[in-house]
Amino acid sequence: MHAIRLLPTALAALTLLGSSAVLAQEASSLERVTVVGSRKTLPATSATETLVPVDIYAMGKVAEGGGQFDLAQSLQYLSPSFNSTRQTGADGADLIDSAALRGLGSDQTLVLVNGKRRHTVALVNLFGARNRGSTGTDMNSLPLLAIDNVQVLRDGAAAQYGSDAIAGVINIQLKKRAGCEGVAGYGQYSAGDGKNYLTSAYCGVKLGGGTLAVTGEWQDRGRSNRADPGDLRTIGDTAVKNKTVYLNGEFPITGDNKLYLVAGAQDRDASSAAWARGGVGSDDIPSRNSAAMYPGGFVPFINGDVRDRYVIVGWKSSVAGWDTDLSQTYGSNKMRYVISNTLNASIANKDLLAGGKGISPGSFDAGSFGFSQATTNVDVSRYFPELLGGSNIAFGAEYRKEKYDIAAGEPGSYIDADGVGQGGNAGSQGFPGFQPADATRRSRDSQALYLDWEASPTSALTVSAAVRGERYSDFGSTTTAKLAVSYKLGKAVLLRGAASTGFRAPSLQQLYFSSTFTDFINQQPLDVVLAPNGSAITNAAGVPALKQEKSKNFTAGFTFKPGADTAFTADLYQINIRDRIVLSGRFDDSNYPALGVILQGLGVGQAQFFVNSVNTRTRGLDLTASQRTRLGAGRLSTFLALNVTRTTVSAMHAPASLKGFEDVLLSTRERLFIEEAGPRTKATLGFEYSQGAWTGEARLIHFGKQTQGAFTEGLYLHYKPKTSMDLGLTWQASPALKFSVGGNNVFNVKPTRQDPYETDNGFYYDSVQFGLNGASYYARAHYRF
Repeated sequence: MHAIRLLPTALAALTLLGSSAVLAQEASSLERVTVVGSRKTLPATSATETLVPVDIYAMGKVAEGGGQFDLAQSLQYLSPSFNSTRQTGADGADLIDSAALRGLGSDQTLVLVNGKRRHTVALVNLFGARNRGSTGTDMNSLPLLAIDNVQVLRDGAAAQYGSDAIAGVINIQLKKRAGCEGVAGYGQYSAGDGKNYLTSAYCGVKLGGGTLAVTGEWQDRGRSNRADPGDLRTIGDTAVKNKTVYLNGEFPITGDNKLYLVAGAQDRDASSAAWARGGVGSDDIPSRNSAAMYPGGFVPFINGDVRDRYVIVGWKSSVAGWDTDLSQTYGSNKMRYVISNTLNASIANKDLLAGGKGISPGSFDAGSFGFSQATTNVDVSRYFPELLGGSNIAFGAEYRKEKYDIAAGEPGSYIDADGVGQGGNAGSQGFPGFQPADATRRSRDSQALYLDWEASPTSALTVSAAVRGERYSDFGSTTTAKLAVSYKLGKAVLLRGAASTGFRAPSLQQLYFSSTFTDFINQQPLDVVLAPNGSAITNAAGVPALKQEKSKNFTAGFTFKPGADTAFTADLYQINIRDRIVLSGRFDDSNYPALGVILQGLGVGQAQFFVNSVNTRTRGLDLTASQRTRLGAGRLSTFLALNVTRTTVSAMHAPASLKGFEDVLLSTRERLFIEEAGPRTKATLGFEYSQGAWTGEARLIHFGKQTQGAFTEGLYLHYKPKTSMDLGLTWQASPALKFSVGGNNVFNVKPTRQDPYETDNGFYYDSVQFGLNGASYYARAHYRF
């Protein structure tokens, strides 16, 4: 593998330069904390001493002077296990960046904030998107300046934290230290677009013996466009305006009693470009356009009005020597679509046929969807220093209530005004609105109990075991377990390994998302439907009720820390997932005649749906290495991290009614979206040199090869390995003020050029590996007071 061939060179650089960690892999900023993956609240130790692989990224330098202005892109270039690529031409997926670990789905990574479960978004990734058929957590809804550190647990942890923790867990730890600081930043692409403005302020104030931290952030990211001159389309970043505020506090009450809270809100106005429609002389008139409205063609814009809210309120105490934590968490995400610079071609055509000019409204409310989650936790733990050399026993319970709804758009966003097949297509161009038949309001609840025991029978041996039982109101119960062991070989070497079972409950979004539009099939007006589970359509197709995905996780590795300035970790892993939920292809009378007849009897021409139909196996290797030393009059730091991963579909098990039609259920193209959702290899090699008031940084980010399926069966899109470089320079002008400038992808590297007729976005550069925008430059000022 190409990235493996880079490893000897990188390690040689570490040895020759005697360098130091550019990233805060050490937990030095943490005092008495619980690092994700363990429930012990003891003085934090190095990431080389954890039972399972945990990366700890201190976010201070990133927030103060980094080249990325949001959390998802910051982690994309810090953590090789983490993948988040901005999409273009992917409808709603353009508005919210999906993120995932180890090449698995975004809904197979659990995200916590201060150790508490964070809600997912309401959006289901569907068209032209990676992680299609899944939903995930919006990492960019939290301001960077509010974050102290991000802990990435690279191991399955469903037995500890519940559903979604198959690929791993990301815990975002918020700051609550006294003092104030502010950041102002500007960036843009070398092409001159994508202008990015950022202002953010943090202030932690002493209040009632505790600290209340308040962070406010405003970000305005402009649209970018890489389409060729003369091309109507807009290919590039979505335009985004974020207004965010977050509070984080902890207050002692009496004795061991503490009250803590988190409250956050973000309003996002985002706008992405849909596919361009042709003007006069094209086939798009009158089916998709009106000569009276857009004679030169037009690009519809999908505007998302996103409202995200998050609250944690908790009480920590001590009862008979046991630490107790009672908390209530609530999160909600709501997105409303407004389609602008558009038309309903059927309305325009009806107007034309009636003697008018051929006019339609140019903007439509296309409807909305929302998701909310309320979680109640009771956690109890105690450390027994004399039991088996030191034991931490923890147990607890969780109750979670989830709600999901879809609201129909205004009639003009979906109706076929001139009659099906009469010339003008139904609905708003760019995104047809949700119809009344799509509207839904659903909910479910779950209850869980867990037990966790971590002990050190000898000074060298540590053992951890966890078991969790969970019951869902809509599909039943599941039990998961985990066993982890570490053994010290002297002071420098630690062997570690873990085995666990896990699960992921089907999301309400996968269970109940519905989208309908009308098409003219075999001269008959029929609906094309993404049908929810349990509907008349899925029942007619013999699709069983969705059930949980189940996993088995295995990790084995070692850490090496010969001194305070050198650290190395290596971990192998395997993740087997059974009954993975996928979005099917479209079934109709051309690819499944018997089912097509049944569907047409229901007024449906084509249908697709979610189904538990594949097993996958993911194998990989994670390596990290860091060293630090004096060099000349300054200090040199180096950090290397490498992830190699490979996912394969190991089995296909279609429902009995769909046997023999596996190629429709999961085409080669869709299979590759699962197997190669991210690059096979990803590596980061960073150097930082500090002397006096100046700090310079250089970082190489290597993205391995990736293969995607083309629209033409039998053709493949091969993306060659690519390496980009980021450069940065910081000047500490005074103890309180510093300035940072730099560039990302300074050599303007882009993905492998492809046939635009075969790519997802219809452009010769697709949004894979690291995006298609090219080089960018930035400047920041940070002031602490």
